[in-house]
Amino acid sequence: MAITEALLAALRAVDTPTICNALELVVTPREKIRFTTKPFVATEPDAVLVGYARTCTIRAEADSSLSGADKRKLRLAWYEHVATATPGPNIAVIQDLDSLPGTGAFWGEVNTAVHKGLGVLGCLTNGSIRDLGMVAKPFPLIAGVVNPSHAFVHVTGVGSEVSIHGMVVKDSDLIHADQHGACVIPLAVAEKLPAAIDLGARREKVILDAARAPGFSFAQLKKALEGADEIH
Repeated sequence: MAITEALLAALRAVDTPTICNALELVVTPREKIRFTTKPFVATEPDAVLVGYARTCTIRAEADSSLSGADKRKLRLAWYEHVATATPGPNIAVIQDLDSLPGTGAFWGEVNTAVHKGLGVLGCLTNGSIRDLGMVAKPFPLIAGVVNPSHAFVHVTGVGSEVSIHGMVVKDSDLIHADQHGACVIPLAVAEKLPAAIDLGARREKVILDAARAPGFSFAQLKKALEGADEIH
């Protein structure tokens, strides 16, 4: 199921915490909202990424046991995947499988230029990034750590299920990410999110207006909370 450009634009207009709030209003109690639970480094703090996850796994602590030709073939398979997978737009979602994720950086000047040129919007990873002054822009990197070396970094798998800071992601999942982290948007509820976002904003406005007004008191807070609960 492809999401319309208008809906993608509406989702890009808000931050990831707002999306998480909205998901709480539209996801049933039986479903689990998938979101990251550890902090990230963001190269473009004001950027918001909304698109389809294109997943792969990497390692860097030790060199691959594959031949040079086979390592290159696997990396080319990854580049082909992010360049051709539909629907788009595509976001690279990469899990570093090392015992110490981030030992070697997959992302730097070269890979950001390559991926941006292939039409990828940006990257979400639990691994590391480097070349901060030379990475392609706009190409938001939301990563676990910053590291100066690529060590023995190599691709180990393409299109598999990954876990990024506690968030399980399947290839083709719709994700929303910014400097706060990321969450998965179930396609079945995506169209309900703009209305849920609006509802949440109207409820919060009642409380914020009261809190910011002169002479704010507990009695006014209680009244505001009751008023917010009446908004549907």
